[in-house]
Amino acid sequence: MPTLTFSRISGVVFFGLAVCLPGSRIGAFESSDGARVEKAPLPTFATPRAALQAGLEGFRSGDATSAIEALKYAAAGGELLAQWKLGKIYANGDGVPRDDIKAYDYFSQIVTNYDEDDPNRRGRAVVSSALVSLGIYNLNGIADSKVRPDLQRALQMFQFAATTFGDADAQYNLARMHLDGAGVDKDGREAIRWLFLAADKGHLQAEALLGQTLFAGRGGVRPQRALGLMWLTLAREAASDSKKDKWIIDFYDKAVASANDGDRQNALAYLEAHLKRRN
Repeated sequence: MPTLTFSRISGVVFFGLAVCLPGSRIGAFESSDGARVEKAPLPTFATPRAALQAGLEGFRSGDATSAIEALKYAAAGGELLAQWKLGKIYANGDGVPRDDIKAYDYFSQIVTNYDEDDPNRRGRAVVSSALVSLGIYNLNGIADSKVRPDLQRALQMFQFAATTFGDADAQYNLARMHLDGAGVDKDGREAIRWLFLAADKGHLQAEALLGQTLFAGRGGVRPQRALGLMWLTLAREAASDSKKDKWIIDFYDKAVASANDGDRQNALAYLEAHLKRRN
């Protein structure tokens, strides 16, 4: 698999990914398995933008089949939001069988055609989300495919999304890599820095991991029990899924059980100051 590289071609930043679209917005592209996929325009939509709107409206009305076809037309026409929506659809198996390779290809199209000079703020959010999704795929790999775990590539994608876009998901994943020593040397202080940036945006998982790391002390980080308990309290209050968020609830319960009165009182003071600052 090629390494992640940056180069400017006709004002477009390319990331050395598996998918590179041709100059035309509607045509053929090479998927991650090497197959050449033809994207012929469909006659039912006047423009890719019209197809995008039809696709989004189709999902709102519950017509997933026609919505996906409309989004495919829009995606082939270069609509970033359609490419992103299709990536999410295939990644989650939303109305279609789950297909991580198709999701990977759609996210790759977005990142490959990213233009850093484009002032479109919505487009930047879509690119950032696609980078994080690709980072996770490269972190874990995709079974029975050519997408193998590539920690360096994942690290670079998270780093770019975290620094260029301030993406909280990227900052959280970057922190975990530093905390676990995945693709980099273990560095608890660097992990805390990224966790704080994400947690300060209200990122639930970052709040929980930051709180647990500070409360217990980990990766060379000195324990700060009261501050850690504050972040764990914020995460526990926001945890709404008893199954998905069980690890957060467990972190909180364990910390509360071992906290003393001083920890609790100081955590409350930290919490009041934090909420005052946010308001």
